[in-house]
Formats: sequence, C-alpha cells, structure tokens
Amino acid sequence: MNLKDYIRSIPDYPKKGILFRDITTLIKNENAFAETINQIVERSKKFNFTKIAAIESRGFVFASAVSYILKKPFIMLRKKDKLPAEVHSIDFELEYGTATIEVHKDSIDDKDSILIIDDLIATGGTAEAAAKLVEISNGKVAAFIFVINLFDLGGSDNLIKKKYQVENLINFPGH
Repeated sequence: MNLKDYIRSIPDYPKKGILFRDITTLIKNENAFAETINQIVERSKKFNFTKIAAIESRGFVFASAVSYILKKPFIMLRKKDKLPAEVHSIDFELEYGTATIEVHKDSIDDKDSILIIDDLIATGGTAEAAAKLVEISNGKVAAFIFVINLFDLGGSDNLIKKKYQVENLINFPGH
C-alpha cells in the first residue's frame, strides 16, 4: 500500500504559499490507518525506549494507537495552558508563526528514553521543542518517527545533524 495515495494536498492553507499535507484522508481509511500504525510499530523496534510522546494534536492520533499496541506509557506534549499540573514549557518558531508546548513535570524522569511521534515534520521547530521538553525533564530522546517528512524544508536533516535518530514513512516536497 502506498500511503502517499491517502494524503490530500491543500494549497494556501493555513496561509498563502503553504501546501498543507492533510492526514484526515489517511486516517478515515481503516486500511491506510492500520498500515500507518503497523509501519510505525515496525520502525519503532529499531529503538530502545521506555515511553512514547506525541505532539498535539495530530501526533496523538498515531502515538496513542502505537502506545496501546506496544504497551508503553503515552505522554502528551500539549499546547500552552492545556495541562493542569506543573509543567515544563518551550517556546518555538513554526513555519508560519510561533507557539509553546508543555509537558507535565512528572511525566518523564532520568530513567526514561522517549520515542516521539508526530504526523509531520516541516522545518523541525516543533520537533526540536519536543526534544528540549524531554531533555529538560531529564529524559533522553530515543528517536523521532514522523508519518510525513517535507524533505525540502530540512526539519529531518536538522534533527539528524543534532544527532537524533529519525524515521519518516512518507516524503513529500514542502511546496
């Protein structure tokens, strides 16, 4: 199954000049969604990790299913002010703005190695912020797995240059 066939491309969303890669067409197809989860699970076997983290919100769709299959704890990396207990926060740049993500301070400790899953990597700002959250929580980043890599925007390459392990299921140009 070619997962690329299940990704819809929407020009000029969320703003002019952005070609948005939409995963809703992938997840609404039960076979494509199952294949995506199976591929993430298979690729995750390369890494030694204790917990799975995902970036809000589309990363949750994939990571929660993988967490269930692998019987690993799941950690939500959420947008600012969405978590009720004490948090670590990181501000970062997006391709089209700025944002903040947070994690509960008690979610990760120095014994944890974290597999981070997200739907897409573009410039890598969100992924780098996720890694920083893991690291300021005294955890280690085991690897990243992305469903989509917008290869010409350089995010995966930047993570690799910073010595992170990176897996991508699908590669698309960013524009």
